Amino acid sequence: MTSSPPSPAEGLDRKVFRDFFGLASGWWTGATASRAWFLTAALALCLIVNVGINFAVNTWNRRFFDALENSDTATVWWAVVVFLWLVICAAAVGVGIVLSRETLQVRWREWLIGSLIDRWLSGQRYYRMGLARTEPANPEYRIADDTRLATEPIVDFAIGLTTSIVSALTFVGVLWVVGGSLTVPVGSGSIVIPGYMVLAAIFYGVVMSTLMLWVGHRLPGAVARRNEAEAKLRFELTRLRENAESVALIRGEADERRALGSTYADLVQRWLGVVRRHGHITWLTNGSGVFVPVLPLLLAAPKYLSGEFTLGQVTQLAGAFLQVQVAIAWLVDHFRAIAQCYASMQRVTELTNAIDDIDLDRTAGQSGGVVVEPAAGGAVVLAGLTISDRTGRVLIDRAEARIEPGEKVMVSGESGTGKSMLVRALAGLWPWGQGAIALPAGGQIAFVPERAYLPEGSLRGALLYPAQSLAVDDAVLREALVEAGLGYLGHRLDDVGRWDQTLSNGERQRLAIARLLVQRPDLVILDGATSALDEGGEARLMATLVGALAGSTLISVGLRPGLEALHDRKLVLSRADDGARLASVPLRPRVAQAAGA
Repeated sequence: MTSSPPSPAEGLDRKVFRDFFGLASGWWTGATASRAWFLTAALALCLIVNVGINFAVNTWNRRFFDALENSDTATVWWAVVVFLWLVICAAAVGVGIVLSRETLQVRWREWLIGSLIDRWLSGQRYYRMGLARTEPANPEYRIADDTRLATEPIVDFAIGLTTSIVSALTFVGVLWVVGGSLTVPVGSGSIVIPGYMVLAAIFYGVVMSTLMLWVGHRLPGAVARRNEAEAKLRFELTRLRENAESVALIRGEADERRALGSTYADLVQRWLGVVRRHGHITWLTNGSGVFVPVLPLLLAAPKYLSGEFTLGQVTQLAGAFLQVQVAIAWLVDHFRAIAQCYASMQRVTELTNAIDDIDLDRTAGQSGGVVVEPAAGGAVVLAGLTISDRTGRVLIDRAEARIEPGEKVMVSGESGTGKSMLVRALAGLWPWGQGAIALPAGGQIAFVPERAYLPEGSLRGALLYPAQSLAVDDAVLREALVEAGLGYLGHRLDDVGRWDQTLSNGERQRLAIARLLVQRPDLVILDGATSALDEGGEARLMATLVGALAGSTLISVGLRPGLEALHDRKLVLSRADDGARLASVPLRPRVAQAAGA
């Protein structure tokens, strides 16, 4: 179960930008720095050259239209030849921009996803966040999709912003030099406005940008809420598909339809909220899009009619004014994309913050937390082990135990006494409490839960998981399948598929036991690993396992009492007011020790 994420803020929070760029900027440092800076420099150079070509085209416009106005045929033909070269140069630079931009986007996202997956998987954080109920909704969507929706627009924004700044600096000069000043008659005198085209462009751009921020400040929050609803719908559809058999057997389609209908209705309302805010912004963007090309013509018309401007100058000024306006009004034109990008950045930072918080939470309110450390002698030792929940309530109080190498131990107790918590603590997954757990140093440890995990791929891969590089002969794999009661699968070692869906619960548990027979770990901890089998099948499978792993330490949780004979002793958890107590009960003399004596 995951916790409900905080409601997205209506506006733009600078902390989201700070946290995201603090994470994502790591691509420009360390081992990937040379590639990152090369792509960045190549893209920046292409953008600067592209602005230079735009300036050349702007100058070309003036000369071409002046030549037309003066009927200068030679200059017109010269301008046509120059224009063809400008087209070729513009196309070549465009190719350079596309290649450097898209390569940068792909490589940056590649690094960011790798970094997030490393942080998510390291230290079992992906599990511990769910255990602590602090995991943001749909972390897989945040890693796979939100990283793309956050990084790709940032590169595009950087391109637009860089181009805008360079264009503004270039074409403001054109407006100032070519546009000159405007003399406005006032009564018997006049007022001279220097660089009036520059002032008009700046004034119009600032006004439109301010209006855009005012009208669209609620859009980022609306987009973030819509994305949350999209991810929720995708998750519920995936959950339904993965549990299709259970739903079909109990005829749960009507309830599932109602649940999905409710989720989608919520998504529709959030989408409509985004649509309404898009409508508000469109008033500005479309109105500005129609007005901007005409405004410089209106501003230049008085001086053209008075003969101060030629047609070429008017054309050049209109183009320069548009370039400056595009630069100044960059925010107006990209606010929707910024809102979408911000929403994805927020979802990524929520995940990284949750990852950081789970590390802090590991020892919060506890005296150092549960410490898992290596034991040189190969024994499993519980020393002053107290297991608590996140609120500090004691579940198991001051457990003391020593399990010798090769010993077979059953853990039992009433439901709710903390057997599963003890197994999680042994696996290093339950941090709340205090005391120490010592596990064999350097030995292979296998934890087998009730629901065995089978990766997608071949049956061979499922048997070897997670030691895929282990060199094992096929005959050994087939023998393990036979001993686990799955001999009929021996000819399917190279078949690829979703074995977690193909096999029944009991078959999955048998395959997990076959995996132990192949890998032969030094310490095996079973938590309800054979619960789906009938009593006879469970007894035969456990007897096979105990016989095959005679030298391995075995800790079994959740077995039926009839299997006590396969174990040396029993650790019993008994309920108490201040937390369950652990006591040791001998079951049989250890054969291995007797033989050794």
